Amino acid sequence: MQQRQLGRSGLSVAPLAFGGNVFGWSANEARSFELLDAFVDAGLNLIDTADVYSAWAPGNRGGESETIIGKWLKRSGKRDKVVIATKVGKWVEHTGLEPMNIRAAVEGSLQRLQTDRIDLYQAHADDATVPLHETLEAFAALIKEGKVRAIGASNYSADRFAEALRVSKEHNLPRYESLQPEYNLVSRAGYEKELEPLVLQEGIGVINYYALASGFLSGKYRSEADLSKSSARGGSVKKYLTPKGLKVLAALDEVAAAHRATPSQVALAWLIARPGITAPIASATSVAQLQELFGATALSLTASDVAALNDASDGF
Repeated sequence: MQQRQLGRSGLSVAPLAFGGNVFGWSANEARSFELLDAFVDAGLNLIDTADVYSAWAPGNRGGESETIIGKWLKRSGKRDKVVIATKVGKWVEHTGLEPMNIRAAVEGSLQRLQTDRIDLYQAHADDATVPLHETLEAFAALIKEGKVRAIGASNYSADRFAEALRVSKEHNLPRYESLQPEYNLVSRAGYEKELEPLVLQEGIGVINYYALASGFLSGKYRSEADLSKSSARGGSVKKYLTPKGLKVLAALDEVAAAHRATPSQVALAWLIARPGITAPIASATSVAQLQELFGATALSLTASDVAALNDASDGF
């Protein structure tokens, strides 16, 4: 499997990441173990989670995803085959990026993950109430102690991310080596207008979330009636059921037919081929779904394919 460098972190990752938000939510522990085994056995290695996952599920309080991953790591013995990325800042137990909060949060994550280090520790959201240098100093201490290998940021604006990079340089502190924005064929402008030029200029790795727009780009949802197919996802994709959204699905269908592929594979392959994207994040709740997604890593789109998809999704 092709490996890509994640910024200047020294971390090498395959071009597709597994989104651990499903663990302990729509995938129970046994199914999660099956998914993780299949993922690693296919030659992929980047597993993305967060301390808050999956607090939104009935009966959960947060920490479930990390706990399941930790149990799998202990059972499988595959710790050295994976790059573990988790996040801090959005869980009610450890909200924000104040240094003492980061310190408490990382210890909890390490315990749940049953590991001695987190490969990529990410600020889950910007916290304007804490000076950037204080947050970065807290992360620097964790790197010095060997508890964290590299740091990244999620949901930062271009201005704030650029400011964080400037503060790192001025204070001789570790910089955010990765950015995790929302980005897909029906959510382009927010990333492409300001963030994409910045990450390309600075050599930042990008592991974008909602790569399949909550499943819309799989082609599963094409009418209001289809929304009932998933109680977890249906409501999230309703906003894409417009003439523009259906135009994107039509383009995906056409390219998929030409390559004997699926719309999901094409949508992910478009992201993988995008300059600056390191590894889009996708989730699955069955091994069959996951194996379908693997096909994206071997799918080479032509220039005309990319142009057709770009044209269909223009304006998003």
